[in-house]
Amino acid sequence: MNEPELIKKLQKGEGKAQKFVYEKYAGSMLGICFRYLKNQMEAEEVMLNGMVKIFQNAHQFKNEGSFEGWMKRIVVNEALGYLRKKEPLHLAIEKDHSQLAASDASAESELAVEDLLQMLHGLPAGYRTVFNLYAIEGYSHKEIAEMLDINEGTSKSQLSKARALLQKMLVRSEISNN
Repeated sequence: MNEPELIKKLQKGEGKAQKFVYEKYAGSMLGICFRYLKNQMEAEEVMLNGMVKIFQNAHQFKNEGSFEGWMKRIVVNEALGYLRKKEPLHLAIEKDHSQLAASDASAESELAVEDLLQMLHGLPAGYRTVFNLYAIEGYSHKEIAEMLDINEGTSKSQLSKARALLQKMLVRSEISNN
């Protein structure tokens, strides 16, 4: 089944199309959720809620851009909404992190995905969210500012501090592994 046919069937609410979309995309959508949320069960809950919204709102997809990109945006928005309720995005800078200097981290560091996720989860909620939206999802600072109801400067600052803190964590990881 090609994508236009699949989308038409989803828009009609056909169960087989929903099952196909779920089986094809649930893993990648869960990965997105897990980058924002620290807990596997919470990430799964958000992913499931996102999939339900995708199925309920399939009629809103206008064939502009990719269908997968449209789904990702729904799932990211679902994760952000969950974060706002569960882990407020104060986007405030914690004292320990306010004077971070970027450390030289080895580009050849060998990190497992689990290690990187653990480092991301070690970031304060605001840092982690802006980092994910900018560095991983590819949103601009303007888009992030609109999504999180902050100004662009705050988004840029949070990204800079997130990167510096991640570099500091990376250096610590390299030191402890040597």
